[in-house]
Amino acid sequence: MLYLTGEYSHQMDTKNRIRIPNKLKGEERGLYFSKGTNNCLFVYYEAGYKELLQKVEEKIKMSDEEGQMALRVFAKSFTWVEGDAQGRMILPQKLKEFAKIDRDIVICGANSRIEIWAKEVHDKYFEDADKNFDSIFKKLDI
Repeated sequence: MLYLTGEYSHQMDTKNRIRIPNKLKGEERGLYFSKGTNNCLFVYYEAGYKELLQKVEEKIKMSDEEGQMALRVFAKSFTWVEGDAQGRMILPQKLKEFAKIDRDIVICGANSRIEIWAKEVHDKYFEDADKNFDSIFKKLDI
């Protein structure tokens, strides 16, 4: 299990290339990118990707039509993205559009995954997080 944490501001270049920050970077040359919640992108290392899809597969019965639809929509959004010799990764156009990414991005460690946000979307989503930290923290139930 990976434990990815932290928040990093970056920019996508004119060729849609991004860099995963060194503190979130593993040894793999590529990562699995998918649509995420709240217009962010989820990024997984291979072990996390396989573990996630196995958990989802075990939870959803073949006869559960709504569950199967959710699985299909999520699974088909995954794209394997390989890094170049400099460690840059080209963000797939469909995922870039989904996440409303133009240039400025925020890359966050989210425990078992990395999240990539358009800076504007990130800032709006988290605008009251510090002010409401205690009530948000209670949702973790730890």
